[in-house]
Amino acid sequence: MTLTIAGMMLVAYLCGSVSSAVIICQLFRLPDPRLHGSGNPGATNVLRLGGTLPAVLVLVVDVLKGTIPVWASYFLKIEPFYLGMIAVFACLGHIYPVFFGFKGGKAVATAFGTMLPIGLDLAGLLVSTWMMLVGATGYSSFAAIVTVCLAPIFTWFIKPLYTFPVLMISILIVFRHRHNMLRLLQGNESKVWDKHKRPKE
Repeated sequence: MTLTIAGMMLVAYLCGSVSSAVIICQLFRLPDPRLHGSGNPGATNVLRLGGTLPAVLVLVVDVLKGTIPVWASYFLKIEPFYLGMIAVFACLGHIYPVFFGFKGGKAVATAFGTMLPIGLDLAGLLVSTWMMLVGATGYSSFAAIVTVCLAPIFTWFIKPLYTFPVLMISILIVFRHRHNMLRLLQGNESKVWDKHKRPKE
């Protein structure tokens, strides 16, 4: 079982390391999302740079990068704590992709994907929370931070067994957004509908 867990952690990291934003931007002949817009290779920045279709494709792939290894591990009867570790490795792959010079994104969609196997009720709560916050504020980063902070609480009421694994993912995502939190406090953060605007560092 130890080798199975280690193998799935590696699989999760490699899945996460596939930077869909960079690949899809190349396919659509769009600017490199690491160098334009907000500089973050994620669906929100691709939306700014290229519109809805490439952004949706990025979002779907990024979600699947988290869902596939965690779901596979669930069917392999891996315990919840190690499922959480596998989920973290998928997110780390997105954040530090071995195939793209270890320069990745914030892993919000991938983190969401890792939580999908817990249940559609949790997924619905997360999506609706994020969408309401984006609609109310325009800040994707703020919506992501609040949503991942609420995720362990939602999980506690839905499937308490997975609360700690979800908490592990939430801590990682909040840490990854530390610069966004600073820009939000300073009023320098870009909104979803801001095109080709790179926030101040």
